[in-house]
Order: sequence, then structure tokens, then C-alpha cells
Amino acid sequence: MPLPPDEGATADPVWADDGPVEAHHDTRELAARFEDEKPGRVLSGPVALLFTGGTVAVALLALWQVFFPLPQGSKYYLIFFLAGVLPMVFLAYPSGVRLRRRPAERRGPSPVDWLLAVTALLACLYPVLPVSVGTGGGGYDAFLDRQGLLEPLDVALGTVLLLLLLEACRRTTGWILPAVCLLFLAYGYYGGLLPQSWPVAHAGLDFAQLVDAFYNSDSGFYGTPLDVAASYIVLFTIYGAVLDLSGAGRFFVELSAAAFRRSRTAAGRTAVASGFLLGTVSGSGAATTVSIGAVTWPILRRAGYPAERAGGMLAAAGVGAILSPPTLGAAAFIIAEYLGVSYLQVLGWATVPTVLYYLGILLSVEIDARRSGVRPVVIETGSAGRLLARFGYHFLSLIVIIVVLATGASATRAVVIATVLAAALSFLDRRHRLTPARLVEALSGGVRGVLAVSAVCAAAGIITATTTKTGLGPQAAALLVGGAQAVSSEPAVVLALTALLAAVALSLLGLAVPVTASFVIGWVIIGPALLHLGVAAPAAAMFVFYFAVLSEVSPPTALAAVAAAAVTGGRLVPTMWQTLRYALPAYLIPIAFVITPTGLGLLGIGGVGRIAVAGVVSALGVTVLAVAAGGWLPGVGPAGTPERILGAVAGLVLLWLEPLPVAVGAVLAALAVAGVLVRRGSAGRAGGPSVPELVDHREEKE
Repeated sequence: MPLPPDEGATADPVWADDGPVEAHHDTRELAARFEDEKPGRVLSGPVALLFTGGTVAVALLALWQVFFPLPQGSKYYLIFFLAGVLPMVFLAYPSGVRLRRRPAERRGPSPVDWLLAVTALLACLYPVLPVSVGTGGGGYDAFLDRQGLLEPLDVALGTVLLLLLLEACRRTTGWILPAVCLLFLAYGYYGGLLPQSWPVAHAGLDFAQLVDAFYNSDSGFYGTPLDVAASYIVLFTIYGAVLDLSGAGRFFVELSAAAFRRSRTAAGRTAVASGFLLGTVSGSGAATTVSIGAVTWPILRRAGYPAERAGGMLAAAGVGAILSPPTLGAAAFIIAEYLGVSYLQVLGWATVPTVLYYLGILLSVEIDARRSGVRPVVIETGSAGRLLARFGYHFLSLIVIIVVLATGASATRAVVIATVLAAALSFLDRRHRLTPARLVEALSGGVRGVLAVSAVCAAAGIITATTTKTGLGPQAAALLVGGAQAVSSEPAVVLALTALLAAVALSLLGLAVPVTASFVIGWVIIGPALLHLGVAAPAAAMFVFYFAVLSEVSPPTALAAVAAAAVTGGRLVPTMWQTLRYALPAYLIPIAFVITPTGLGLLGIGGVGRIAVAGVVSALGVTVLAVAAGGWLPGVGPAGTPERILGAVAGLVLLWLEPLPVAVGAVLAALAVAGVLVRRGSAGRAGGPSVPELVDHREEKE
């Protein structure tokens, strides 16, 4: 039975007996729009059947590979995986060229799309086809034997695959990533013409050498990024699709609403908690933003949140999906492969920063509710205990992933077991049973969700192979460190400046390319600079990962903020700035675990003492930064400009996790609190209006 609203609160009948009332947006369509940077086609008829059959075949191949790996090795599997997904990209994503009035995403594939799909299939399968080339015969082994000595037909097919991957990236993510890949290709080919006195000059490579590095080496198209997409990401997207169809997404949002239904800040807390829970099974910040926004925006609007502020909250909560265990973004799996560690270790490194990130958002929600005079909203839903008793089984598959990983099993086996469990548990709810037809939908949807990522990961091989062949990574790292050393020779200052320069570079890079590509480029160029300065490999990798992820909330692109504005109808630029305010701790925490050894405690490294100190001090820093950004001290009252400045400085100093800066930061934070207390006392003695009245007057002026 719905609870009666509290006195003065507004009841929001968001939940009905058959679930949440849909918002005015088509949630699925809008989420698909922001899953990648460009929308895909809505297929129908025989084409849809063919596409479903192809994607299900890829899903079954990925599942088969987990338990019965192909004997020829992982690269052999990657060839078939790419041959399965790349043609599907040309069927699922339009070229963007409109030849008719009908929108491209609503039309079926054109003859050119079919030609590209067939060509992609042949170019991908060529290395394993029994085609006799030269005197070396045909087949996979003969193709590998020609490494470094490619035949003209090898070069031709490698060039075709290169062009097809660039076109696939253009269709799914836009022009920027293909342009970056072409820039690296040009550097590899023309770099020998640069003055040899330049640090980035190299001996030069001819085109056949470059194609060989891309097509017939372990660092090119079939390198670690594609291996991660084919071995991990596709399985996690299938798991996410199964969990979503089993009703878990709806349950997570309902549970969040039930947990905070009597709170003054119920609307904001529900949005943030929904983002966190949905983020455990989603790898896309923008899509999670749409999913939670379509349901929680009506509650936020009824509570009195302006569209831009609500959009900022939704975007910041949604992007946490890529940062939240147990399903981090695609780049997290690449970290595990690059560093040769288990995925469970990467999850451990992400735990404390995730807690601090959501702590900052929740504090901002509490501050905004008091500063803006947000109205209490009672959400009509069942009790949290009753929901947990009936649908709490949705958490079991998430728990199983962690438990299976803890036993030493691979992440691939863990997620397959969790997927099977989630499918079996779906039969506990007759509305969400995974019948054979819905299971096919989940398998197909999971593979469709990895199409764009696979294209990006394969194209990232152009960047990694060129960097490896030319030695660009160490040279770029030397330039970065040299720029910091030009300012100061003090090691601590050099490290701090290098970290700041790296953060700016990664943020700018992330504005142009997807998160996965941003991480790969950042790791091969910026990673060596941090490692050279003595930063531990886990800290360097997670630093690059976090700033690659934050591109989704960084102006002027801020894909998650764009998605939030599409849901709320708010102005785009103010929504971006509100998002930046909510996500502020996420920009500072990565710097904390890079510039001092104590910062490794934020990654769960270095013993209980270091972890506790780093966590507590960083939590204090996040708190004072939230107060400084929001202009309000919870439980006390508004903070003036001097107190906010003191708080901002205190938060920044506290994140330098050394004894002296921590002491200075604590004193500054105490002074800021004292200033707020004095201000409140002065207002009371002057007989001024109460704090809520002050807030209401200010909001009226605004």
C-alpha cells in the first residue's frame, strides 16, 4: 500500500502496480541514441532476422570460447570475432548520407552498405582462408609465416580492412577518431622526413611495414584492445542485457525510491542511488543517465529542481556507471590485460575512489536541497524491505561475479556463470521470464551493444602499433616530463606539474574520442611519463582511466550532460556546468593517488593503516570541496565567499596526502566552519530571517 504523504509534502504517484509510469521519452530509443555517439538503424523484416542470426552466432562463439578455446590461439578467435561484428556495423549504422527524405536510421541498409559488409567479411577472414599466395601456400599458419614479408595481396587486403575500420569508426563515433588514426598513420609514414634533431623523429616506415604491423602482428587490429572487447566486454554486455530483461533495472530504481521515500531529499537521493545501482551492470555513462533520468526526472521536477541542476545531478550519477564495480568500463579490462593482473584487483583499486565519488555527489544533493528550498516529495511505492524480500535475488548474480573472481576463476567464467544465474532467476517473476525468444533478444542485444566498441578497439590497433614501431611513447613522455622540469627541478613539484599537464591532456583528448580510445592513447603516451617519475603502475593506469572516463562530463562535449539535457529539456551549457560541479571530486581524487605514495591507499594498496588514513583524509577533502562548491554547511547554514574560498583551498591541500599538508588543510577547514558558525550567530543576533527564509528570498531573486 502506498504511504500517505507527509504534511506539506507532495505525493508523486510515479509507481503503479505494474511498475513505473513511463516518462514522456521513449527510454529505450533515447538510451540507444546515447549508447554511442551516433544512432543506429531500426532494422525490420528479413534484414532484422539476418542481423539477429549473425549477432546470436557471435554471442554463441564468445560463450564457446570461454570453455572450449579454439586450439589455434586467441588471435585465430579474434579473426572470426571481427569477421562477425564488423559486417554488422555496416548493417546497423547508416553512413550519415541522406539520399531520401526518410531519416537514415529508419532506412534499411543500402547496396553500398551490403557491399561494405561483404567486403569486410572477406577482408577479416582472408588470413584463415586456404588462399595460396606466393610460394608459401595458404591458410592461417602460412599467413603468420609471412609476418614482416607480406605479399602484395596481403598488403591490399590489409589496406582494405584499414579503410573499413576507419569507416566503421566514423559511422559509430564520428570523424574525430578516424582523423586521429590517420594522424598516427601519417606520423608512421612521414616521420622519417622530420628533422632528426626533433625528439619525435624516427627512421621512417614504408606503407607495407605499417600494414604488416596492423594486419599481421599482435599489437595491431588484433591487439589487446580487440582481445578485451571479444573476450570480456561482449560477455558483460550480454550479461547486462539478460539482467535488464529480467527486470533488474526496474527493481534497482524502485529500491532506490523506496529507501528514501520519507526523506526531505528523497528525489535527489533516489536519482543518485539509481545511478549507482544501475551502474553496477552498465558500462555506459550516457545510457545510464537516460535510463535513470527518464524515471526520476518527474520526481525531481515535482520537488522543485531546475532542469539544469537536475540534469547535472543525473549526468554525474550516470557517469559513475563506468567507475562503479563490478562492471567498470571497457578500459578497466584493458588495464587488467596491460598490467597482467586479475580483473578482481582492478575492481579493488576502483572501490574507494567510487565511494568518494558518490560521497561528493550525495553531499552536493544534500546541500542543494537546503540551499534551494527543495520541496519534500513522498514517492508512492512499497517498503524497501518488502521489495528486497520479493526481488532481492537480482543482487545474487552481482555477488556471484565477486565470489567466483575471489576463487581465482577468470572474469570470463565469472560473468558467464552470473549470466546463467540471472537467466534462471528471471523465472521467479512471470513478467520477466527469459523465454527462448527473449533469450535470443538478450544475446543479440548484447552483441549489438559491443559493435561500436569493437570497431574502436580494432582501430586503436593503428595507434598502438604505430607507437610501438616508432618509439613515440617514450619520446612523448620525455617531452611531458621535460615541460614540467622547465618550471622546477624539485622532484615533488615536477611530479605534480606532470600530473596536472597529463590531466589536462587526457581531458582534451577525451573530448574528441571515445573513452576506450582515449585510455589507449593516454596509456601509450602519458603512462610512460608517470612511470618514469616513479608512479606505481596501478596508480598510473587508474589515473589515465579516470580522466578518460571524465570526458563524458567535461565541457564542451560532455556526452552524459547532453543526454541529461535531452531528458530534462534544460539548457545544455548550464547543465554541463552543473554536472562539472557535482563531479568535481572525480577530477581531484586521481591526482591524489598519483602525487604521493600515501595516495596508493585510495587504491586499496599499502596496508590497512595507509588505506584508512588516505580514505578518511580524502573524504574530509571531498566534504569541504562540496561545501565550497555548494555554499552551504549541512546542519549549520549558508557559507559566505570567504568561507567558500577557505574550504576550496582546504580541500585541495588535504588531497596532498602528506602530514604537513593534511595538518594545514584541517586547520583551514576548521576556520571555514568557524566562519559559517560566526555568520549564523551574527544573523541571529541581528534579528534577521531564519535560514529557510534567507534561502527562499535568495531563490526568488535568482
